[in-house]
Amino acid sequence: MRLNRKLEHIEFSLQQKSIEGANGFNDITLVHNSLPQLNWEEIDTRCKFLGKNLSVPLLINAMTGGHKELEGINGDLAKVAATTGVALAVGSQRAALEDTSTQYSFSVVREMNPQGVVLANLGADCTLEEARAAIKMIKADGLQLHLNAPQELAMAEGDRKFKGILENIHMLNRDLEVPVIVKEVGFGMCRESIRRIAGVGVSYIDVGGSGGTNFMAIEEARCGKETEFSWGIPTAISSLEGLSLEKKDLNLIASGGIRHALDIIKALAMGCPLVGMARPFLKVLVEGSYDQLNTYLADLISDIHRLMLMLGARTIKDLQRVPLIISGNTYHWLCRRGIYVDHYARREGIF
Repeated sequence: MRLNRKLEHIEFSLQQKSIEGANGFNDITLVHNSLPQLNWEEIDTRCKFLGKNLSVPLLINAMTGGHKELEGINGDLAKVAATTGVALAVGSQRAALEDTSTQYSFSVVREMNPQGVVLANLGADCTLEEARAAIKMIKADGLQLHLNAPQELAMAEGDRKFKGILENIHMLNRDLEVPVIVKEVGFGMCRESIRRIAGVGVSYIDVGGSGGTNFMAIEEARCGKETEFSWGIPTAISSLEGLSLEKKDLNLIASGGIRHALDIIKALAMGCPLVGMARPFLKVLVEGSYDQLNTYLADLISDIHRLMLMLGARTIKDLQRVPLIISGNTYHWLCRRGIYVDHYARREGIF
């Protein structure tokens, strides 16, 4: 059942319609700089993540694996990550722990990308032994622990017990030999949840906001049901909620419905040090080819350079000082949550 679900996730994900603005980034406007005082070759997007160099602060986020038919997808994603110098995460490795014949659909990423940043992936309820096995399987630089209560509740065979998850995250973060990245899967995070996760020592949190792939809708579609309501916190709001905590050792990854370079630039300008994308890459690869994916990602990185030049930002650090305007539903959300008063009113050039 789990192996078939892996294939169905790909199918239903590609069928989902993108909703413009659902991730909240349409409410974020960056202020154009008419005098950037920069040349193209001066733009520097390089950064470090988990002790390794990236050409741009971008993560090809968790998508798939766990079925022999998916080996090619993960292999191509790993190759393009190696070519362009971005990070890569695999999908949940639970299936490969249960059926070792599917392990190569994950280990292929390290074979194709021997030096890059590669992240393992398991549910946040996994045991220490399972976590170590997943990390060893792909020689991972870090482990994503995903949170997905709405998705589980939408599955007839899904989990119904969620007690003790925070304590398990604490244990894994303390005892594992690589960093832990706690990740939502499309339902977003509020600052209270982020504060609690950071409070047990986790330094990397992927907000996984709403506005992209809707896994609750996918699971209901698998059961022949039609989704009756939407759920979650948009990615822009989730990111701003977490950034309002102003914790120096907290690194927020913005993901969930990131569709183009402008979304990436906005997330970086708000203060997120890394941005994750998934479905746009999958769509280009499955409906096109590896060469098209390579071109797509190269063009995306070029667009990031172009936007930074138009904003007069030479580095990612400069980009985080660019003035921006927050409006619409995101502005009202922040005001009602007290974040406008607590944090963003103090940043020069905002609002």
